[in-house]
Amino acid sequence: MQELEQVSSSLEENKAFFQEKFKNAMDFMLRELELSGTKAALIALDGLVSKQVITLSILNPLLSHAAEMPGNDGPEKMKFIEEHVLGSMEQKHEADIDNLLVALMSGFALLFLDGCPDALIFGVQGFATRGPEEPQNEVMQRGAKDGFTESYQNNMAMIRRRMKSTSLKFEKAEAGSQSRTPLALCYLEGVASEAILRRVRKAIQNCDLKTTLGAGYLSAYLEKKTGIFSSVGLTERPDVVCGKIEEGRIAILVEGTPSVLLVPFLFVENFQTLDDYLTRPFYGTFIRWLKYLAFFLSAFLPGLYVAITTHHPELLPETLLLKIAETQAQTPFPVMLESLLLYFMYEVMREAGLRAPRGLSTTVSIVGGLVIGDTAVSAGLVSAPSLLVIALTAIAGYAIPRLYEPLALLRLAFIVVGNFLGVWGVMIGLVFVVMNLCGESEFGVPLLSPIAPFRGGLVLRDVLARENWKKLSRKDAKVQDMPGSREIGE
Repeated sequence: MQELEQVSSSLEENKAFFQEKFKNAMDFMLRELELSGTKAALIALDGLVSKQVITLSILNPLLSHAAEMPGNDGPEKMKFIEEHVLGSMEQKHEADIDNLLVALMSGFALLFLDGCPDALIFGVQGFATRGPEEPQNEVMQRGAKDGFTESYQNNMAMIRRRMKSTSLKFEKAEAGSQSRTPLALCYLEGVASEAILRRVRKAIQNCDLKTTLGAGYLSAYLEKKTGIFSSVGLTERPDVVCGKIEEGRIAILVEGTPSVLLVPFLFVENFQTLDDYLTRPFYGTFIRWLKYLAFFLSAFLPGLYVAITTHHPELLPETLLLKIAETQAQTPFPVMLESLLLYFMYEVMREAGLRAPRGLSTTVSIVGGLVIGDTAVSAGLVSAPSLLVIALTAIAGYAIPRLYEPLALLRLAFIVVGNFLGVWGVMIGLVFVVMNLCGESEFGVPLLSPIAPFRGGLVLRDVLARENWKKLSRKDAKVQDMPGSREIGE
């Protein structure tokens, strides 16, 4: 069979090409027609289109107006069909075969006429989609209860419904050389940096993936280098996306996934949630400081515990030191090995709870807690202080779920460093983490902005504290001070 790059004027060649491409595909549908002496073919894929819409909006009008169509000239007849017969909102001419294949597999129907060198595309999608539900990974107490779905068109509608502005733009793009997954760049015109927009477009164009099954696939192409902390944000909440877009960020909506990418993304935003802005300022500030404390506890507490008990026991109060020494004398493992064992067992339990069927996840948690908690301590395999430290570390990590991945690595590293180098090794590790944060920059925006470089107004208003909306909504507190705005990255 001859490969086609453009639609042929011969209907038989076009039919043979598509039939060969979808050979042994039971969802391929082809309906042959004769319209006023001219042969025609309607092609669609079952499951992606609505048969009722095709019947009522395409087949019925075509057959009922067949006698009125002019002559046997294919292009003239196609023009008459487009202008006088069909009233579909989504319809256009297309001659490129690759584009037609992508449209067909995206839920469009194709109409071919004998003697016409192009096809007419109709939007008749009818595949099942999940309704908006509250994201399980970003639960809010006072925020909206809807979340993004796998359809990026539905996601665009949820953003548009909240931001009724003509400056809100949705720019179409594609990723994946084979799947050509549809994307949408979402931003506020005049607020988002044009330089950052150009870099995002270029990064997506340079994406050499064969297929894009999730938003996370694109993160590596949007970041120049992969560090400990990511400069690309991920969210499933429309209200969060709207807030970031107003600050000059760019959202990337990917078809087939409910997660939306945000660039540029700052380190301090890992500690901010929408609930912070929906509560009283003093309570929002208190919760934010709790998250900062949880970060340091989750990252450094196991390492400091191992370092102090191994190298600097004189730093502990005498009563506490005696308790730890008594429990350690009854266990067979050194402190570092004990901490690593507990940490790995916790990670195994967490992974099992996440991957197990919902009916078994509770059982896994109960069995894991009883076996590792009460039984392991009673049997003298681990000490109670070590178990308490690892449990407190794990709970603190849940307060900042966006940082769980880097925290998992940092905990492990600081346990090992603390065992061999003591408290000074942990301090050196802290300096390394801070230097890494200060040195990271993406899209011309420092990852640690607005702390480094220091921008006092924003730091005092929306990082170390959370001011009330009367101050946050002032003109001089909006775009000019927001990291990632048009002043940054140009």
